[in-house]
Amino acid sequence: MDQHHFHKQLDYIIVGQGLVGTWLSYYALQAGKTFVVVNDSQTPAASTVASGVINPVTGRRIVQTWMIDTFLPYALKAYSDIGQQLNKTIVKEAPVVLIHPSAQMQESFEYRYHHDNVYLQKNNAADFEAFMHTPLGTGQINQSIWIDLNSMLTGWRQKLINHQQYLDERLDADDIKINNKGVEWKGIHAKRILFSDGIGSMQNKYFKGLSFAPNKGEALIVEIKDLPNQAIYKHNLSIVPWKDQLFWVGSNYEWQYEDAKPSSAFRTKIETALAQLLKIPFTVIEHLVGIRPANQERRPFVGMHPVYSAIGICNGMGTKGCSLAPYFANALIAHCENGTPIHPEASLERFKLSLL
Repeated sequence: MDQHHFHKQLDYIIVGQGLVGTWLSYYALQAGKTFVVVNDSQTPAASTVASGVINPVTGRRIVQTWMIDTFLPYALKAYSDIGQQLNKTIVKEAPVVLIHPSAQMQESFEYRYHHDNVYLQKNNAADFEAFMHTPLGTGQINQSIWIDLNSMLTGWRQKLINHQQYLDERLDADDIKINNKGVEWKGIHAKRILFSDGIGSMQNKYFKGLSFAPNKGEALIVEIKDLPNQAIYKHNLSIVPWKDQLFWVGSNYEWQYEDAKPSSAFRTKIETALAQLLKIPFTVIEHLVGIRPANQERRPFVGMHPVYSAIGICNGMGTKGCSLAPYFANALIAHCENGTPIHPEASLERFKLSLL
């Protein structure tokens, strides 16, 4: 696209059009602001490998995830709204059927079911015995939702292109010029630039002081013709409806990895686990891989740079990106426009010293 469209002063340059960049541009639009999204479509994004599941409880102890009472209703409304704008149904409420993989997990479920239980429900293992081995029984998590991220991200990108608000290009932070009106990049002037470019921010001179701890995620797209696609299934792996009779199966988190390529060890591990779990045939169609911009403390990085106040970031969502992205993208735009404070556990303030 011709850069000259952008010679006028914009409110924002948004870097990246994964999950977070999509939400930043959505809320900038809601606020009536002008912007361009600069996205390098050649970089493998974490959003492309994400399952799209928002699950209110997590882990071996089956505990509620951080601030889920706030994030879940917020996300449900936000994804429904963006879906309406795109004329697509991108939100499905789908329970998570737990196929207990070990006695310990079965006990955790039983304990949590009787203590502080909000989301758990008993179900009948016999309902699943036609498709799966369920020797230790089953349980269920309600109020989980599944987002068709693929439709959402491609639909939103097309909308941005149609409105000449999208550039497919790599933005190098070294090319940014800071002036008293904000920033300038390749002839485009803006009051602020917001980075939501995943692991790209790790090489960014303004933000490399942040405690990023990227992890590699992989998943398989698997055809399982006889498996009902109204639920998400969780054993030692997750099986998530993708489209038609295709399911997303994964995912692993590798903190130590050599490259961003699909690993045959992962594929073998998942195929073996599926063969042990399922009683019905399946076929692997595709192998996805992405690098997530996670961090040690598992809380996002949201805010403006302590020295360069026109440069901001919304990143580090890790594995909970689906539930966190709309809330914190909105928080950053509200902070920029109205000075609304950002939640202290996510705010960039906590890294002030390492960014000076």
